[in-house]
Amino acid sequence: MKVIYDKHYQKENLFGEAYPELIEFFTQFPKKGKVLDLGCGQGRDAIALARLGYSVIGIDNSKVGIEQMNQVAQDENLDLIGKVADIYAFDNFDQFDIVLLDSMFHFTKKDKEKEINLVQKIISKIKFGCLLVFCIQDIGNKIKILNQIVDSEKQLNRLVDKKFKYYFEDSETGHQSESDYRMIVIEKDKI
Repeated sequence: MKVIYDKHYQKENLFGEAYPELIEFFTQFPKKGKVLDLGCGQGRDAIALARLGYSVIGIDNSKVGIEQMNQVAQDENLDLIGKVADIYAFDNFDQFDIVLLDSMFHFTKKDKEKEINLVQKIISKIKFGCLLVFCIQDIGNKIKILNQIVDSEKQLNRLVDKKFKYYFEDSETGHQSESDYRMIVIEKDKI
């Protein structure tokens, strides 16, 4: 199966560094637990979190991205393992303290139902006390759809809802962009 990001990831560190807002949250979070970075790509977030002392598993369907991330983990002796897998088939969410979903959801007409089902599956499978951390573009109806899913679940406490800007610059082409983003952190709690 041809994976589109395998081509994009020929450029290492394509999307740059992890968002400062995400790093600030994880730096201040008192428990350095086990993190699942679902759709981790080249490991922008997974590498940064492992450097902070978290035990991280990254799942992505891009072999190129996972190989790059695993090489950094090996070179720096990080507690980080990347696995090539289909994020929609993954099912062991109860093994993690934190599930990170960065730029995973677009909720376009074609993928909306599949993505909503994935969020609901994750919520149903995570253990009590687990955090779900979403970083999502704040455009169109993306936040509204995500909030509808989160708000329909009675076992979730919203811990963070923070707006921020993401700046992207491709040094090779000179392309620059700025996007509005939101970081939403929820915790699964007992009723």
